[in-house]
Amino acid sequence: MSVLVLGGYGAVGGRVVRLLRAQGWDIVVAGRDGTLADRVVDLADANSYRSALFGVRVVVNCSGREDPRLAEMAAARGIPFVDISASTAYVRALESIHGPVLMGVGIAPGLTGMLAREAFAGTAGPVDILIGLGAGEKHGVAATEWTYGLLGKSFVDPDGTTVRNFTRRTAFELPDRVGYRPASAVRADFADQHRLTATLGVDVRTYIRMDTGSATLGLRALTWMPALARLVPSRMPGGQRWVTMARATDGTRVWATGSEQSDATAVVAAWSVSGLLGERFDLAEPTWLHDITSIGEIAPALAEAGISVESDPADRFGPRPFA
Repeated sequence: MSVLVLGGYGAVGGRVVRLLRAQGWDIVVAGRDGTLADRVVDLADANSYRSALFGVRVVVNCSGREDPRLAEMAAARGIPFVDISASTAYVRALESIHGPVLMGVGIAPGLTGMLAREAFAGTAGPVDILIGLGAGEKHGVAATEWTYGLLGKSFVDPDGTTVRNFTRRTAFELPDRVGYRPASAVRADFADQHRLTATLGVDVRTYIRMDTGSATLGLRALTWMPALARLVPSRMPGGQRWVTMARATDGTRVWATGSEQSDATAVVAAWSVSGLLGERFDLAEPTWLHDITSIGEIAPALAEAGISVESDPADRFGPRPFA
């Protein structure tokens, strides 16, 4: 029985493959390029994909392809389908599938949901989530397309108002050691804020910023001129350090930070797959990762990858850092 990694030679998928193989799991890299894939699979061809599921125990979708039928075909055979996507419409489609699907497996969604639940514990709402990305990181094609795909589009806020992506600025105070200079963050439609609003019973809102003020300003401008996104390079002046933080109304802040978001997404994905293979997680229906685990449980794996998880005030959840 093996793990089928769709897009297993991409920016995130390649890292997931290396991590899982290092743990001794049998991994099959799937893709259209026969020089890079262990198994040639055309995800646009249902028969090609269906054949690839033979002998598979878990499917991990790192391809960037958001097709609910891929999850449906795996789940119908009782094969857990693990997805790292952040797109709201796609994730909502996954939530309606009958069978084992694991969603929110990455930084955002993923760590963001765990941090939000930790920050919220015992407080009143709302909860604000910050996602800070390094403008200088060379992001994968799928990640870049997803970000630019938000330009000019809107979503419905918990209070019922319509929000245009990369508008509605707000400020987050970050610890100096994170390495981000003060700059505003803007709203963005990450799927887990909608799920968290429903499960926590308070408004949860997600904001995004880059590690440089100029790059964040660029997103704010492009949302009004999305056609110009094709002129923007995938890598801009800036660093590779990312941070994600959840902030509660009582002042509690819980955050995670590291270098290279593709690595961090891969760590969360590999840890989640290991949990399924080791039967720590037993899925029967579509499930969010933040609903079945906590930031404290995954913190040791994050620490091994150089990702720190901390809280402020520290005495609320125990010693700082978590691991």
